[in-house]
Amino acid sequence: MHFPAIGDFYQRLLFLLPFSAIEFSVPTTVLGERPFLTGGLLRDFYEARAVHFHWGSSQRKGSEHLLNGRRYDLEMHIVHRNTRYQSDEEARNQTDGLAVLAVLFKVVRTSYLFYQPGLNEIFGSLLHLGDFNSSYTPPAFLTLGSLLGNLDRGNFYAYMGSLTTPPCSPAVVWHVFAEVLPISHLELPKFWQLRDRRGRPLLNTFRPLQSVEARQVFHRRASEAYVWSK
Repeated sequence: MHFPAIGDFYQRLLFLLPFSAIEFSVPTTVLGERPFLTGGLLRDFYEARAVHFHWGSSQRKGSEHLLNGRRYDLEMHIVHRNTRYQSDEEARNQTDGLAVLAVLFKVVRTSYLFYQPGLNEIFGSLLHLGDFNSSYTPPAFLTLGSLLGNLDRGNFYAYMGSLTTPPCSPAVVWHVFAEVLPISHLELPKFWQLRDRRGRPLLNTFRPLQSVEARQVFHRRASEAYVWSK
């Protein structure tokens, strides 16, 4: 798989419906291009389109994937669309329509912020999104690379699966990173303070765990040759 250079871009955070939760679109770079994925299980090129999060509550952990039977506190999805298709609707109706990078987070009790500039910018922006359907534009430039930080990008699980939001179409090639990123116990509650259309706390925005059934799950280890260019 090849991860090409990722340019700077502004992001607008959007507060959406339950199960979509916090989401922001990925615009083109200053060169008019989009970051893309290809290789591995992906036979085509997949352009980055949007990023969103799923979380739980003070009572439940909110990741949609489990690693070694463990559920984590938060999950981020970077959604890519196959360039063969012209719209998200068209891509959702194809088994190879979408590719998603999934990053899991675990709470660490600390009084300081981790050096994750892009993520810290997003977490700080949540304070401006308390009301349903509100939006906010962070003042700083963000990159997809800044959202991944020092994550080991060569160690992940891949499988053919489905969307975790309605209509839950079987259209996704999932890539779940094996390394789990930290999130401060001071940052996670910011997600729990968001509100739905009725003014209630927007909690537990994750899809229940689904059966693996006959799917093959592949593990790509960091020791194998991989390309990531910035």
